[in-house]
Amino acid sequence: MGRADRFRNRKHDESAGSAMTRSTLILIATVVFLGVIAVILLIYFPSPGGRMLTAALPLSKHEPFTYTFAVDGVLQEAGSPQESTSPYWWLNSGGLLILKDGVGRTIEGKLDPLDRWRVRYGVSSPTDTEQGAQPQNLFRLITRSQWQHPRTEVEFFIAADNRSESPNRNESNGVLFMSRYKDADTLYYAGVRVDGHAVIKKKYQGTYYTMAEKPIFPGEYRPGVNLLPQEVWFALRMETVTREDGVHITLLMRDGDSDTWVELLSTVDDGRAYGTPRIEDAGAVGIRTDFMDVRFGEVRIEEIE
Repeated sequence: MGRADRFRNRKHDESAGSAMTRSTLILIATVVFLGVIAVILLIYFPSPGGRMLTAALPLSKHEPFTYTFAVDGVLQEAGSPQESTSPYWWLNSGGLLILKDGVGRTIEGKLDPLDRWRVRYGVSSPTDTEQGAQPQNLFRLITRSQWQHPRTEVEFFIAADNRSESPNRNESNGVLFMSRYKDADTLYYAGVRVDGHAVIKKKYQGTYYTMAEKPIFPGEYRPGVNLLPQEVWFALRMETVTREDGVHITLLMRDGDSDTWVELLSTVDDGRAYGTPRIEDAGAVGIRTDFMDVRFGEVRIEEIE
């Protein structure tokens, strides 16, 4: 083979190699692009993962409301009440509300590594959710309806504690009601905490005020311990009503197999004690649970006459 032939062959090989290199780079770029698109779709346009609840008009605040989780399905967290697919509920935080066998449930255990809520919480709240694996650590379920003087009752079952190194995993965690919810910064709280205390709090423009607190459940609290009843049903009731002297808030409890309600705490927000006005207008009610897997039985909400 002459020198000219060898030169032509070498140029041909180089051209073929360059073409293969360009093809490989295009293929890699395409795969990466499609992967990015897939992740975006996974995060923002998920598969429902079960039967989705369908949207309708929110319940009128004047109607008594009983909810039994009778229809199996999944409610996805949404950015606003208007985006919720449930006519009754807005899942503000926690990833998923799972309805199964007549019981509502937070996520239980850890999500799959590619689950969209694990990806999202791994970015937004990694410390509080074990790198996104347990969004239920920050569960917030809120009504789409507004209530002026609500009496709220819910049955609870704590299925598991979720261990965490988060500094927010502390004695203030618990199973709590929200009442006269304006937004995440202005509302009343009442419930029971992992340190065994019952508590009523006011949150006004982002600042918490403890209105009443006392120990209820026996035991000595230390970090990581949960003194609340576990793997048994119990019910809580919160009443919020405005009278001439202020907003009266009462917290009651009954055992799962009892019909007797026992008052745990009661207090009045007169609009002076904390240097903030009373929260008087109608608002949503809701449920908050922290660093636990929790199940919910029947929910009842009615206006106090």
